[in-house]
Amino acid sequence: MALQGTHIPDKILESRNKRISEEHLLKEVQEVLEREQVQEDLILQKLKQGIEAETNVLQLEFLETSKIYHLTDIERICIDYRLRFLNSSYFKAELPYEAISKIKHLEKIHSTKLEGFKIMAPAKLFKLENADDPLLFAPIGNQYYYLIHSWGKDLHPFRKLMMWPFKQIENLVVLLLIVSLAFTSVVPPGMFGQHHTTAEFLIIYLFMFKWLAGMTIFFGFKKGKNFSEAIWRSKFYNA
Repeated sequence: MALQGTHIPDKILESRNKRISEEHLLKEVQEVLEREQVQEDLILQKLKQGIEAETNVLQLEFLETSKIYHLTDIERICIDYRLRFLNSSYFKAELPYEAISKIKHLEKIHSTKLEGFKIMAPAKLFKLENADDPLLFAPIGNQYYYLIHSWGKDLHPFRKLMMWPFKQIENLVVLLLIVSLAFTSVVPPGMFGQHHTTAEFLIIYLFMFKWLAGMTIFFGFKKGKNFSEAIWRSKFYNA
C-alpha cells in the first residue's frame, strides 16, 4: 500500500484553523486593511495639501545615492526640458498607487512622517491630466531632495532640442537669426531691384529679423509666456 504524500497547503490550513477561527481571522484582516487605508488617506491628504517643509529626518544607511539630488541639478533639468518643480498641491493629475506605497515604505523604514513633497513635471500636468513622466521628491535638507517615485511615459526624445529656444533670451535670438536667414535666402533675386546686391540682402535680412522678432514678442506677451530660466518654479500656468 503506497503512502499518501503530505500536502503542505492542507497542513498550514489545518494549523491556522487550530489557532484562530475564520470569523476572527477576517476581523483581524479587516482591521489591518482599515489601518492601511487610514495611513494611505493621510499620505494622500498631505500630498494634496502640499504642507511646506524644508527637510525630513531620514536615516542615511537606508538612502539610495542614485536618488539624492541637489536643487541645482533639478533646476538644470527643468530649464533644459522646460519642466516645473512645484509643491505637490499644484499637481492636478492623478497620483499612482505606487507613489503612495513608496511613501509608506519610506516612512516605515525611516520611522518618520514625510511632508514637503515636490513634483517635477511639464506645466500642463499642473493644469490638465496627462502622463508625461512626473517625478515625486521629498526634501532632506540644505536644498537636497530625495526621489521617491517616477511614473508615466518618457518625455519626447527631442523635447530638450524643441525647448532649447525657450531656455533663455539668447537662445531665442539665435533661432530668430537663423530663421530670418533662411527666409531671406528664399526671397527671389531682383525683387527690389535689378541686381541682388549684398547690401540689399542685408537690408532684407534685417527687416525679416525685425518682423519675426516683433511677431514673437507680440504672441509671447499675448500668451503671457516667459523663458524656462524664469518659470521652472512658477506657480502660474500661463508663465
